[in-house]
Amino acid sequence: MLRSITLASIIALCASATVSAQDAAPAAPEVQQIEGVVAVVNDDPISFTDVRQRARLLLLSLGGQQPTPEQIQQFTTQALEQLIDEKLQLQEAAEYEVEISDADIASSIERLASQSGISRDALLQSLIQSGVNPNSLEEQTRADIAWRRIMGGLYGSRIRISDNQISEQLKRLRADAQKEQFLTSEIFLYAPLEEDKTQAVAAANSILEQLRAGAPFEVAAQRFSSAPTAATGGDMGWIVLDEFDDARKTAILELAGPGLTAPVVVEDGVYLMNIRSKRDPSESTTMVDVTRLTVSDGSEQNLQAAVSEIESCDGIDDVVNADTNLRSVALTDLNVDDLGPEGRAMVLDTDINAATDIFAQSGTLAVMFVCDRRDNVEALPNRDQIEDRLYSQQLGMISERSLRNLRREATIIRRQ
Repeated sequence: MLRSITLASIIALCASATVSAQDAAPAAPEVQQIEGVVAVVNDDPISFTDVRQRARLLLLSLGGQQPTPEQIQQFTTQALEQLIDEKLQLQEAAEYEVEISDADIASSIERLASQSGISRDALLQSLIQSGVNPNSLEEQTRADIAWRRIMGGLYGSRIRISDNQISEQLKRLRADAQKEQFLTSEIFLYAPLEEDKTQAVAAANSILEQLRAGAPFEVAAQRFSSAPTAATGGDMGWIVLDEFDDARKTAILELAGPGLTAPVVVEDGVYLMNIRSKRDPSESTTMVDVTRLTVSDGSEQNLQAAVSEIESCDGIDDVVNADTNLRSVALTDLNVDDLGPEGRAMVLDTDINAATDIFAQSGTLAVMFVCDRRDNVEALPNRDQIEDRLYSQQLGMISERSLRNLRREATIIRRQ
């Protein structure tokens, strides 16, 4: 799995997170252990400070309610497991002589942050103010970039998606369009052994409490999930019930409407499912092209001034390029149902080439320009999109399997 973090979500939560640096820190009697070694991975040590910083980052990224001591312990355990994975990834990078420069890391963080109108410097400063050492995030980014390069280099050219595979997938999607569908996101905690499942269920319940208190599901999936969908915030898209095993199917059917399931135990782990919406086969579909415009400084006045300068979608780039405070992201072939009830209503009520009302977006303010809208269309991806999806799925599964193999072959000594 390619674990990554939605940096914009972290910065959005920095100002409102209920977890302080003191909350995530150990009790005073344990201060002398700060520089102690918690684990050794093939002779590479992981210090107590490393684990403490990563646990703070996890707690901060989720936000939500004040964590209980049990939840803090769960996140501390998860922090250690993530650091073990990163040690293995960086050791593999050294084996293949893959070097990640500081510029690579800075560029990656800047690129991800800019998607929601947030600068890299602002992100790092906010982390510092919240008691999180930016080195923890930077080292995580280093491991993530290295692992993606290794997986892409070793297996990327070997993955072949045939025309028959694309046609079969398209055929299946057309058949699914005639059935009731659920817009679904997932978090999967890998626990292949029975003794691991108790801890996985406890961790799932801790995450569930944070989600119910308002923590973003996408961030939780990226931080904790072992499924290939973790890289996209757990998003599975529109799924029919036939694609789920009996346990997950039952959990979904027990929901009265959109919402979160309780932890679902399966053969090799535990799932949390987020059912975001449901649609019947008879429902028509509207596809849109939109461009999201945000202001870095969060000023409603500055955003409104920028909107007033833009007469149509064709003029967005000119206005954005002239003002470093503005950032835009174009989203094409977007199903309005994927925007959720409020976003859907907002976009459908807006004329073509006009902007929606201002709304909150990842710690700042934004509008969406509706650049095109197509009603009553077949809600199916094109062949190129299907090919990209199948490729990503296969590479994601290979990546997860490779990381698990490294864990089995490694010498990992925990000294907790």
